[in-house]
Amino acid sequence: MFSRPDEVYIVANEKYRFRVLDQLSEMDIDLPDENILIEPDSKNTLPAIYYAVKTIMERDGDPKIAVLPSDHLIEANENYRRAFEEAEKLAKDWLVVFGVEPTKPHAGYGYIKPGKPLDGGYEVERFVEKPDLERAREYLSEGYLWNSGMFLFRASIFTEECNKYQPEVVRAFKEGLEDAYKKLPKISVDYGVMEKTDKAAVVPLKTFWSDVGSFDSVYEIFDKDENGNAVKGECISLDARNNIIFGERLTAAVGVEDLVIIDTRDAVLVCKREEAQKVKDLVEILKERGDKRAFVHRTSYRPWGSFTVLEEGDFYKIKRLTVLPGKRLSLQKHYHRSEHWVVVKGTARVTIDDREFLLRNGESTFILAGKKHRLENPGLLPLEVIEVQIGEYLEDDDIERFDDDFGRN
Repeated sequence: MFSRPDEVYIVANEKYRFRVLDQLSEMDIDLPDENILIEPDSKNTLPAIYYAVKTIMERDGDPKIAVLPSDHLIEANENYRRAFEEAEKLAKDWLVVFGVEPTKPHAGYGYIKPGKPLDGGYEVERFVEKPDLERAREYLSEGYLWNSGMFLFRASIFTEECNKYQPEVVRAFKEGLEDAYKKLPKISVDYGVMEKTDKAAVVPLKTFWSDVGSFDSVYEIFDKDENGNAVKGECISLDARNNIIFGERLTAAVGVEDLVIIDTRDAVLVCKREEAQKVKDLVEILKERGDKRAFVHRTSYRPWGSFTVLEEGDFYKIKRLTVLPGKRLSLQKHYHRSEHWVVVKGTARVTIDDREFLLRNGESTFILAGKKHRLENPGLLPLEVIEVQIGEYLEDDDIERFDDDFGRN
């Protein structure tokens, strides 16, 4: 709404690099490669924001910068535009946070208490963490705002406050990026800077907004059936009310209320909606066990498209590969597995050693372990291939690349 594509910067973790590129392509946005900033590790919001601000200052001096989380759902209407215009005026002297005017008590959001009036906003008198529902009702009656996690500030003011309150973050970024992220603390921008600075201002924002940060938030924004169920996927419900039901296969719900039922094929979650915040505790248990499902989804994104693991056992793995038009995988070989490719949609150009040939719907080929091979989509529509891997070792690190369009080793 306010910036040209070359003025937009995206900060993302390494594992989301190719998903970001895919989404930019889907939106037909041509963002310069140098505007996509990849973090070697996840260290919460303060390091991510500082990384972007430092990069922008090195290239553009001391501009005003808006910081917008990527996972929010927001209606960018006239009220939204007006709030940013007010914030831009304040940003010459203040670190401005946008405070969404609450529509109801909500225990899933942080709150901001406005203080002394400013031209277009208020000084921040107080930040508070997510309250219980009773306290949230009190905050509404006292004029508190939801903390949106969206900011607008002049770059130099932000770095000055970082120097003052988080000098270890500033020091870390004087080293190379990899070394910096090894030393950086995991710290949010709210806790690290905004709750400490005397330059925090808030501009009220009156529009639809959700941080989609909880299952209750997801429930609120989804369409419901006649019984109040938010459903994604194929579902049959009998006497079931006010549930969230997301599934990748047929899900049946009978006589249950106020539940979260999520089926992602590799895992099934069933819990009371009021207990859904404990999902993060389940993730921590999986991490402690070294379970890869805490880190890796069955669908993984690559610069050429994506793959989904459909089935796997000790000596086999079945994937569905989706190769985008005009893209190709690296020229590669595996030492411990053979692969069988079956084209189910589109036309594939296949290279095996010094042979190159086309495969159409229903046709297949077999690649022995140790053979150089490559898969390419020469068409105008996505190519879908079923890949059956067979071998004693099936992990992704069994790969030697000889040529890659995306610079991967």
